[in-house]
Amino acid sequence: MSIHTPLGDNLDEYLKNLIAGRSAITRWKTLDTLRIYPKVGADLSTYDVAATVATLEGRLPAETFRRLRKLLSRAPWSTQLSLLLAARGFLDAGLFVDPPDETKVATIVAGHNINVNYQYETRIAFQEEPDFIDNLFSLHGLDTDHAGSVSELLQAKGPIYTVGGACASGNNALRSAIDEIRYHDVDVAVVVGAVLDFSPVDLHAMALMGAITHQSFNDEPARASRPFDTRREGFVPAHGGATLIVENLERAKRRGARIYAEVLGVEANADANHLPQPSEDGQFRLMSKLLRQCGLRPEQVDYVSAHATSTPLGDLTEIRSIKRVFGDHAKKLRINATKSMLGHTCWAAPCVESVAAILQMNAGVLHPSINVDELDPEIDLDICRGKAVEQRVNVLMKNSFGFGGINCVSLLKRFED
Repeated sequence: MSIHTPLGDNLDEYLKNLIAGRSAITRWKTLDTLRIYPKVGADLSTYDVAATVATLEGRLPAETFRRLRKLLSRAPWSTQLSLLLAARGFLDAGLFVDPPDETKVATIVAGHNINVNYQYETRIAFQEEPDFIDNLFSLHGLDTDHAGSVSELLQAKGPIYTVGGACASGNNALRSAIDEIRYHDVDVAVVVGAVLDFSPVDLHAMALMGAITHQSFNDEPARASRPFDTRREGFVPAHGGATLIVENLERAKRRGARIYAEVLGVEANADANHLPQPSEDGQFRLMSKLLRQCGLRPEQVDYVSAHATSTPLGDLTEIRSIKRVFGDHAKKLRINATKSMLGHTCWAAPCVESVAAILQMNAGVLHPSINVDELDPEIDLDICRGKAVEQRVNVLMKNSFGFGGINCVSLLKRFED
């Protein structure tokens, strides 16, 4: 795995800050927010890419490091981060030491409209002087450039594509990775949850739609993301990405790989509604189906990493669907909201939050849900309110519910050989 968020760009730092209940949310640093309503987010825009590259010299194979520097020299900002995420994920998996057959490595990038701020800035430059825009804009503006760049970096010559499913994209990409291994003779799938490069237009449009917070907490950014609290008023947009390296279990065991978790299954469905109106029935059907497909009883799940975006309707809908699925066991579940600290990393959120959930499972401790000053009276489940809790987790569920009725949920298990 690898991670890249304002809460940490390595696994240990990320887990430490989550457990400590630290908020990553500030006022936007480089985005021009003068003309738009939302002013706060979890911002990576000032991240020092060159400093991170320097730490990889000598740790990556020389030829891979050369390709990395070459690719970074022209790539847009978000594509640069995808390259770093992929390199560090592959490194963490030990696959540079024991490389797989390059024709059996798939590259799957989660997200769509990823480099939207790069496109926005290029169009502004075009208005001033058309010949001075990036002469690779027609390539760099495509989401597939993330996948192509990662494939070139790793010399991965198996299937390569992007998966778009709004805020469920990361789980949909994980589902595709499993299918590649099960049905298409792939040994390793590199799943990159790319960092969404928000533009001012995107943020303002989401505020006009009522999806993101932009009224009460512009002067108190750290308090802005508050899943389950009575004053929640919309999600907080966040920069963040992650890579999950998915491998055939028998191959991973043969080479003595460090295995963070076993993927039991991932299922998806739709609400048949293009609007951002979550459906309790849709979520209930999906979670129930996934449990059946994996042969699990509800009481075998210990922990739910909630989608929990801090929207008035979304949080209640998810809690209601969890109660329907788990029945009496819902009172024994532990639930928490990573977005309370990090905000919503949108297309990458399922990957970013799966890394968080897996790290917590292996550490035996769950991070708090912060900013729950006044718990919504309808929410009567254990949401790890305000403090980290020790908890042995054998099986966890990761929920992802995207705009447009796009739902995708995964079940992950502690690995025990």
